[in-house]
Amino acid sequence: MLVVTKFGGSSLADAKQFKKVKDIVLSKNNRQVVVVSAMGKRNKDDNKLTDLLFLLHAHIMYSIPFDSVFLMIKNRFLEVKNELGLKYDIETELEELRKQFNKSMPVDFLVSRGEYYTGKLMAEYLGFKFIDAKDLITFHYNGTIDNETTEMKIKDAYHQGDKIIIPGFYGSYPNGEIKLLARGGSDITGSIVAKALNVKLYENWTDVSGILMADPKIISNPKRINEITYDELRELSYMGANVLHEETVFPVQEMNIPINILNTNDASNPGTIITKNCTDTSQIITGISGKKNFASFTIIKENTANKTSIMKKTLEIFESHNVHVEHIPSSIDSFSVIVSMNEVQKMQYDIIAELKKIPEIIDVNIDYDLALVAVVGRNMVNQAGISGKIFALVGNEGISIKMIAQGSQELAIIFGVSNQQMEDAIRVVYQNMVV
Repeated sequence: MLVVTKFGGSSLADAKQFKKVKDIVLSKNNRQVVVVSAMGKRNKDDNKLTDLLFLLHAHIMYSIPFDSVFLMIKNRFLEVKNELGLKYDIETELEELRKQFNKSMPVDFLVSRGEYYTGKLMAEYLGFKFIDAKDLITFHYNGTIDNETTEMKIKDAYHQGDKIIIPGFYGSYPNGEIKLLARGGSDITGSIVAKALNVKLYENWTDVSGILMADPKIISNPKRINEITYDELRELSYMGANVLHEETVFPVQEMNIPINILNTNDASNPGTIITKNCTDTSQIITGISGKKNFASFTIIKENTANKTSIMKKTLEIFESHNVHVEHIPSSIDSFSVIVSMNEVQKMQYDIIAELKKIPEIIDVNIDYDLALVAVVGRNMVNQAGISGKIFALVGNEGISIKMIAQGSQELAIIFGVSNQQMEDAIRVVYQNMVV
């Protein structure tokens, strides 16, 4: 049963972590395709190689002396090479790279070297074949991935019979120019490779033992989620849970390939399985997440006015300003448009002025102090009174609920509170609803 195994930056931070990765990969014969990120932080005060490379590019662009930054990057690679006794002549390659430094050097190329050199070191250490991601992940010139060509190249590379290492986070245009994926793109690379090879499992190794039911900064020692569906994961991620890049899920979800989130520093922990259908019914609630700084535009219409027509006109105004609408809770003579403050801040007064020009609108009220809390769980649909219990718990804590949004599938119950009360709302729900 072939699996694709991806290791994040924290799993590759130094030689000690490289050794853990080697033990994990060689412990199972089916770990034949490995995707790697660039070296991450060794401690909380350290720097990720990717951040250092972005900084290096900025220094080059603005004619700021860059020797110290380049030396930091070089030393990170050399420490791993020397401690592991590797033969790869990375010193020469780094000096050749340095000779190319000029203001026209593309940032995507320079930043991609983090994954590239990390992958080359790991390939020698594992005894795997290194395959450059630029020769696999192919982009159209409009910036979208050429899925057909990419899948064909990945299959060809694997079917040559070698165990392979692929650097994540980048690919190339047809002319060979390097193109980065979104930040967190190594997860996406792993997902694309897993889909192309139609594997049975995509392992994503990081520094946490799976996905937690709540933010540990809010809840002390929250429980680990054993199983979660793709849809639940999207709900939690969208509402602020820092789990996986959203685009990671799409390729594997299409093929119904499970993702296993695992901890490089605790390899025996089963982590969290993300899949289409879950059998675990031990928890009514799968997870709770929250996000601050939303704004609510409440539209009050004339009694006899057609609400559907006014909603259409209202949404067209937000769309004209490229503002994404999160939710639209409504009552008989009013409805609210919930948007991110970050998106609306610069043009809020223009939007209000345009809304007030709609003849059927009597007034527009704005609440700039709104946080959204999402209680997510596939098992809630089979439990009567869950919404009522949640709202009672929050109300008894003296927290005022400003808005409620819940779909008919009952996968997620979303409610709004003031920004300063978001953490308290999450705590009271977690402490009383999680077994």
